[in-house]
Amino acid sequence: MRVWSDLPVGRVVRLDVDAGAVALSIDPLPPGAPAILTYRPGLAELLDDARTVAGLVASVLRELDAAALALFPAWLPGAAGIDGPGGAGLRAVRPLALRRASSGEHYGPFLAELAERALAGGPSGFPPEVRAAGLARVLAGSYGRSAAAVLVHVPDGLGAGAQEVFVAGCEWLAQRAKAGVWLTGAPLDAVDRVPTVRPRLTTGPAGTGAPAARSWPSGATAAGPGEARTSGAPAGGAQGGGGRLGYPAIAGRPHPGSAGELALEAALARCAWASGRAWNQTYLPHPLAAPIRLDLLWERERCVVEIDGPDHRGAAKFAADRERDVLLQIDGYAVLRFLDVQVLTDIETVLRRIAQFLRGRRGTEG
Repeated sequence: MRVWSDLPVGRVVRLDVDAGAVALSIDPLPPGAPAILTYRPGLAELLDDARTVAGLVASVLRELDAAALALFPAWLPGAAGIDGPGGAGLRAVRPLALRRASSGEHYGPFLAELAERALAGGPSGFPPEVRAAGLARVLAGSYGRSAAAVLVHVPDGLGAGAQEVFVAGCEWLAQRAKAGVWLTGAPLDAVDRVPTVRPRLTTGPAGTGAPAARSWPSGATAAGPGEARTSGAPAGGAQGGGGRLGYPAIAGRPHPGSAGELALEAALARCAWASGRAWNQTYLPHPLAAPIRLDLLWERERCVVEIDGPDHRGAAKFAADRERDVLLQIDGYAVLRFLDVQVLTDIETVLRRIAQFLRGRRGTEG
């Protein structure tokens, strides 16, 4: 079984596997898999939204919408140079979105509105059915995938009524968005119509039994093992505090949901010595190894910089980090690790240490 590429889209299934192991196995996204996002609602939030299916759907769509806005312009080729809420930007981005829609499966008016909102903000005027389908296509396209899936962590403590509404909302999303909705976490003992599958997750390249790849991009907001960075931020802005949807990094740019990555890139952009850097690259140690996603890479100097959030203190993540660091060091890479709190509170020290290492590798001074 190819694991993620073999799981169904357009349906709700329960994954009989540890949620932390799942998170470790999907970063970077495996070839052929859908664009996999994670949704981890809190119990209080879920109980409030799950009083009706419409309330739950509205909550999930808010998260998907925030992620799509934050990922702009990854899903709109040619829009990289368009910025700001001014009239010129809006006039340029709308026809670009309509042209993009005319050559694919996107609904033109929705894509154009989403592109305008990425620049200027504001709510969507489309009904939930249109938004669900449109957002799923946009999020899949951001990663060059043909479909999207949402990995939903079910919290403990849902009563029978809340479970029924929760499953009905997930079924609505799967059907309307034509996306996979894969459940992990607490069992749904009051609802028996969700089939269970047990994917075979690959093990670490050293034969340790640890998941093959490490967790979602580092710098995540604390919630649990394997939690991805969250959405909820304005397009291009820092991470919001209320988001519960995590999404993978896109190669070549800092993760829009990571305040640490955004702050470090803003600082590096002012430093001439920082040229040659590349964000969120995938590295394959050898043909039989699992690929590794690197937060920040200077390839010529063989320097890797990792920004670690509080989730890296967990046992599984810590072990996976050590294993991948050894593989990189064997290949001649140095791995510089910084806590995200260091980046956010003492950026000058972080810059000084990176610069010192790069200049040493380059044989330069000053």
